[in-house]
Amino acid sequence: MFKNAVQLFEIFGFKLKVDPSWLLIAALIVWSLSTSYLPDVVPGLTATVYTVLGIVAMLGMFASLILHELSHSLVARSYGLKVGGITLFIFGGVAELEEEPHDPKSEFLIAIAGPLMSLALAALFYGLSSMTGSGTEVGLVSAVFGYLALINLVLAVFNLIPAFPLDGGRMLRAVIWGVTQDLLRATRISSRIGSAFGLFLMLTGAFAVFSGGGIGGFWQILIGFFIINASNGSYQNLVVKAALRGKTAGSLMSRQLYTVDAETSVAELVDDVMLRHGVSFVPVLSGERLLGYVDTAAARSIDRQEWPERRVSEVMLPEGPDTTVAPDTPLNEVFKLLAAHPRRKLMVAQGGRLLGVISLSDLMHHLALEQEIGTKLRSD
Repeated sequence: MFKNAVQLFEIFGFKLKVDPSWLLIAALIVWSLSTSYLPDVVPGLTATVYTVLGIVAMLGMFASLILHELSHSLVARSYGLKVGGITLFIFGGVAELEEEPHDPKSEFLIAIAGPLMSLALAALFYGLSSMTGSGTEVGLVSAVFGYLALINLVLAVFNLIPAFPLDGGRMLRAVIWGVTQDLLRATRISSRIGSAFGLFLMLTGAFAVFSGGGIGGFWQILIGFFIINASNGSYQNLVVKAALRGKTAGSLMSRQLYTVDAETSVAELVDDVMLRHGVSFVPVLSGERLLGYVDTAAARSIDRQEWPERRVSEVMLPEGPDTTVAPDTPLNEVFKLLAAHPRRKLMVAQGGRLLGVISLSDLMHHLALEQEIGTKLRSD
């Protein structure tokens, strides 16, 4: 999701990454604080002072978001869930859970941990703001603490809205899951509520824009659009996991194979295999041993006049963990590899022997059939 995110450091074993889109919101926060909020609260100081305090407040918000997501991650880890890391982006932050919670209780506690942390931070900063609220210099410090108290309160309250995938929506999903014992149904209901809330934000944001609300309305539209996409995407992702659960690469691979010997010429590969059988992905063997694969891109990488003299072994891509899976590899892992692999095909092999080929189209066809028939995912 965040392919361009840059890792900054690790905290408690979690990789903290920042997507470039965060720089935009960081710049907007500093600009807004230094030109509006701070001059209004503590007037009469220089632009440099306001800018410096704006940067400090932005970093405080940065730390607050990290603590919010870190609380999710630590609770998730306590329940044995793997967390890929924490990423900050334009709409806030996200703890990247690599799997769904195992039961409604863990889902609820993981979800509520973030808002509780934000409420605690809001109380802490409010107390610090009250303690430092006298004198000019101290007044500036108090203003920064006051802003951080407010932003954490807003973060907690907004996330408690029962609209998936917000924390409140995940808490709602946990409750529905506990009642129905059906995670897929709970996700479907909560994601629909999330989509409705996202649409509400977009409509009210559009109304604000046309009423002269300015950038606030546009921001509301963007948040609504993000919530709709995230809620729908989360549900579809769960549908995929449900359909693939318990299945392996060996159960879905194609055994109808067209292979080529490593010493075959590229001309023979193209004429006798690719064009004759209508395939663009051909595993390469040496006897019965799998060496790799060759595709149309590899053939195009050399001059056509050289095809009769060049061997397949010269242009093939070697087999490896990015191109080959074992037959007992879970389909969920296969799906991740296929989504990341440009060829959208993987070879299935064991002990150096080719058993079959599995493609993204095979998986998508399987998913389509599963959805037509109906897939149910329970809490167990």
